[in-house]
Amino acid sequence: MIVKIPSATITGPSAHPVCVEVGCHNGLPSETIVGLPDAVVKESRSRIRSAIRYCKYEFPARAITINLAPAELKKEGPFFDLPIAIGILQSTGQLPTITNTLFVGELGLGGDIRPVRGIISIGLMAIREGYSRLVVPFENAAEASLLPNIEIIPIERLNDIQTWASGQWVPTPITKIPPPTHRNGLSFDDVYGQWMAKRALEIAASGNHNILLNGPPGSGKTMLIRRLPTILPPLQWTEALESLEIQTLIPGNHGQVLSMDRPFRSPHHTISYAGMVGGGSNPLPGEISLAHNGILFLDELPEFPRPILELLRQPLEDRKITISRASASVTYPANFSLVAAMNPCPCGYHGDNLKRCTCNPQQISKYIKRISGPLLDRIDIIIDVPRPKIEDWNPSMAVPIELSTIEIQKRVIAAQHRQLDRGGPNATLSPQQLHAVNISTNARHLIGSYLARGLVSGRSHDKILRVAQTIADLSGAEQISEIHVAEAIQLRSSLGN
Repeated sequence: MIVKIPSATITGPSAHPVCVEVGCHNGLPSETIVGLPDAVVKESRSRIRSAIRYCKYEFPARAITINLAPAELKKEGPFFDLPIAIGILQSTGQLPTITNTLFVGELGLGGDIRPVRGIISIGLMAIREGYSRLVVPFENAAEASLLPNIEIIPIERLNDIQTWASGQWVPTPITKIPPPTHRNGLSFDDVYGQWMAKRALEIAASGNHNILLNGPPGSGKTMLIRRLPTILPPLQWTEALESLEIQTLIPGNHGQVLSMDRPFRSPHHTISYAGMVGGGSNPLPGEISLAHNGILFLDELPEFPRPILELLRQPLEDRKITISRASASVTYPANFSLVAAMNPCPCGYHGDNLKRCTCNPQQISKYIKRISGPLLDRIDIIIDVPRPKIEDWNPSMAVPIELSTIEIQKRVIAAQHRQLDRGGPNATLSPQQLHAVNISTNARHLIGSYLARGLVSGRSHDKILRVAQTIADLSGAEQISEIHVAEAIQLRSSLGN
């Protein structure tokens, strides 16, 4: 008798259906697994044998052949422990047939069911394939409960399958916890002074613009950037599910809670190529994809190795990252905003009004050139952040209400709504869309005069228009005026031209 149990495997960001075929026949007792299994799948034979016996079932003393179809798809991970065990028990009449249900789970030697990664991807695939039920380990139940239009059956032990299938046990519905927001507890209300930097971050958040803050140590660059997520609009439900799906692909990240906060990833400059892009024989997502729908913050930007910085160019343009291997290529989403901070020179004090810079011009030039022109070309706002003035440290000076986190976020959300009505964030406006923007004659003459005198490069022209459109959206203006263009030009320091 051949039994077929639906299951799934993960390849890159996607889950793929796998049919676990189990056949028991006369012959010397043995278990053979075919269908391109990896070492983890092959080792499942020992786990399954122990789990079946420990749960008081009979492990058949027969020849057992297990086929994982389709045969050409490589199978990795412990996803198939549970479906193989169920197939063996059904083929020997110890479990009833269960229809229209997909099974995944890792078995312990004592029959306990352990969590697996990628439950969101597996659940979405099960919905697309038309399954009405998904049997998952209990520790994966919270994240699986977020999936629409499918019944989740969480189990803790192999014995639970029989009690559930026979109607003796009905799983308790999983209580959905309201998604949290603003977990870091930070606020722009804590920051005194730095009005220009706050304004630049508000504009960057409103138009999804990439931004670079340049200033001496202690000027507050990192402090400001770590408060940037508090003024971003919360994720939409579909965006939150996308972000959670990517996070749960990482081994050990099961049991993640859905959050409406936008991802904020801050890798250290010692990160490897694979850590940033993703990697492995079955490539896992890297920091670029984990920042999807959120922010990728690179502190001390010139300290990152040149190859790591250069690999950002393609995902900043395409909003996705493709990882190619000999067997296949996988594509992960990478729609993030790049936010970076740097010192103006190796010692950090070039241009500082209090501490003397010890670097010579050649050292300063070499330091800045660690960031290539093509990468700077993808950064819309480059602003200098000077050391705070002594009067800014006066605690008695309350932060103006219009610069509080709540008020800034209101303006950011309103500006983004205007952009969505036009089709998307201003940072992604195409050259054709830029030609169609509503801009006054004086504003065109202003940006044209800067271009004619060589004060603005050709590649900076479009970026200034995009930023000017965001500034107009923040002010509620229907037309880009010369005031908006002048502020956008001011947000391009000499580093970017």
